[in-house]
Amino acid sequence: MAMAERIHLVKLCVGADGVEDLIAWQAHGAERAPCGRPMHVTRMWPRREAELLDGGSLYWVFRGVILARQRVVGLERRVAGDGTSRCGLVLDPQVVRTEAAPRRPFQGWRYLEPAEAPRDLTAAAAGEAPLPPAMQAALAELGVR
Repeated sequence: MAMAERIHLVKLCVGADGVEDLIAWQAHGAERAPCGRPMHVTRMWPRREAELLDGGSLYWVFRGVILARQRVVGLERRVAGDGTSRCGLVLDPQVVRTEAAPRRPFQGWRYLEPAEAPRDLTAAAAGEAPLPPAMQAALAELGVR
């Protein structure tokens, strides 16, 4: 039997202008899994669960640009107020900044193949003041990293 290969998810970070907003939201009010880790609840359950849990990450899109990721460490069933089943993506609390990668708008989440995922920023680059998202998107469109 073949081993599952890693897969990632990509999702819009609605209501956040940048990585700092995501970090603040998760520190002060984001939904939490019973283990205390941040959790993002979504409508659909990933069919490629084994591949996602084999080191996959949730890549966050801010204003049309992927700028960060968090490793997905578990999936939990949630039930919405109307009784519908949901998927809780249990996330590693560490938010890892990535190279800017433009993404067109979409709804929900999408799978992201590892070869298409932006690279993590180096520690030195991650500590620099970030460029505005629009400028990051323009540079990424030009292929400047």
